Amino acid sequence: MNTPLHIVLVEPEIPPNTGNIARLCGCTGCTLHLVHPLGFDVDEKAVRRAGLDYWQHLDVHHHQNWQEARQFIGENRNWYGLSSKVKTSFWDVQYSPGDVLVFGPETRGLSEEILNDINPVTIPMRDDAAVRSLNLSNACSIALFEALRQLKTAQ
Repeated sequence: MNTPLHIVLVEPEIPPNTGNIARLCGCTGCTLHLVHPLGFDVDEKAVRRAGLDYWQHLDVHHHQNWQEARQFIGENRNWYGLSSKVKTSFWDVQYSPGDVLVFGPETRGLSEEILNDINPVTIPMRDDAAVRSLNLSNACSIALFEALRQLKTAQ
């Protein structure tokens, strides 16, 4: 697979988030991986509307579970799971072409099993109980563009 980065959404629940991330992947040339079960049908109007007419420009893969996604993409890659439950900043990572950014379900984030299977990182935010996390599509945009910035700088 010739892609700058892989974006993996594990069991996404909110159609507009997935549609926005699909559009992001279409615009950046990144490959999108959807790990089932999904909280919606990808043909739903909300997903299509958020992705607009970018779906035909996407390299998107569906996986029945986490293990299938790991095997398909390749376990020998650098895998980074975004989580608000860890302290290591995503800014401290040196990204490489083909790296994998993994995002969990909107209501619960990545499971401990997945976080233990990959390199967990966080997007630093203020330490305040009133704010728990960023919106999934916003977090994906922030992390993806930091990784792409590093890849562009390294060229």
